[in-house]
Amino acid sequence: MSRDDTVPPAPVRPRCSTIAQVAVHVPPDRQTGEEIEDDVRARNPGIRLLPGLLRQMYGFEERRVAPAGTWPSDLAAEAGRHALDRAGLGSDAVDLLIFASAGEDVEEPATAHIVAHKLGVTAPVFDVQNACNGVLNALEIADSLIRTGRYERVLVTTGERNSLLSALPVRDRAELSQFLPVCTLGDLGAALLLEASDRPGLLGSAFRANSAGWHAATVTNPYIGPQPGTQTVRFDFRALAASYAGMEVAALDTLRSMGHTPDDFRLFCVQQPSVPTTRAILEALGVPEGRTVATFPRYGNVATANLPLQLVEAEQRGMVHPGDLVAMFGLASGASAGMLLMEWHPLGAPKPPAQRTRHTASLAPWQGPTTHHRKEHTP
Repeated sequence: MSRDDTVPPAPVRPRCSTIAQVAVHVPPDRQTGEEIEDDVRARNPGIRLLPGLLRQMYGFEERRVAPAGTWPSDLAAEAGRHALDRAGLGSDAVDLLIFASAGEDVEEPATAHIVAHKLGVTAPVFDVQNACNGVLNALEIADSLIRTGRYERVLVTTGERNSLLSALPVRDRAELSQFLPVCTLGDLGAALLLEASDRPGLLGSAFRANSAGWHAATVTNPYIGPQPGTQTVRFDFRALAASYAGMEVAALDTLRSMGHTPDDFRLFCVQQPSVPTTRAILEALGVPEGRTVATFPRYGNVATANLPLQLVEAEQRGMVHPGDLVAMFGLASGASAGMLLMEWHPLGAPKPPAQRTRHTASLAPWQGPTTHHRKEHTP
């Protein structure tokens, strides 16, 4: 064969990532808004809390509460196990595990190690933390690592155990106004399994920050500060909303830069800190309420687990099908906003779970916070 007859090499197809499975672990116990209000009154006899205030202010009905002694890693591991079982994979199929919750089991080591141990995963692990946008950031990182060829399969996990914070005491009326949003925080575990693919699943992402707004919502580190061993929680909803100003415009700019408008998406998942805030976000983005899944009234604010929860419920309801465009828009204290676009390509029908040894080791039960300025439990 002459030089001119040489067959040229086949073009290399771009390496992409796709979300193969999404799973959630929903704790069995429910706690209604009225029950939470009764508990706040019982713990704080000097505080006047009007009945039904959580429903009137936030559209909150109930939340899920994990059993006593449950850790964030427990919720994350259960969701991760469910995602692997649905994919018919064992723990040895995971090349990287990321834990991306707003909270953690311990300050050191990374909680991802604990989740991996409970799942029997021996791959590299690390934590990603950015308040409610942790999972979105973890997906961005996982997508980048898969595209470079570093990993084939990444398991992103999260476990939110934030209902414990509503047990903190309230000292006065001013503190109550910044504490009420805490009473809507719910417990949930979620996991997303990303795999290398020859067709685009995750199409792109973009993030923006307004770090000058960091003071609007804070949960202090009990180990560092003027009063070591204590923890405080502060949510100034008005200041938090102000810190998000203009971020919806940036989100729309991201869509346009990728050649899309909100009308192109079959499903639009948005962070849901309350019903009024969710409606305001959808209105600002020009998204009809029928293209999202309302989760806040039934689950409360489940932070990083909220967007995966919407994906799971949308799939169960038949709202999204293979090939549909899906957008996920997250807002987080700090403040930050993130937009991730994808084409929905989950694996087919769930496969039988692979045979494997289940690791169920757990740390000692966590007693949780008991006071607004509290002595931190030492694991």
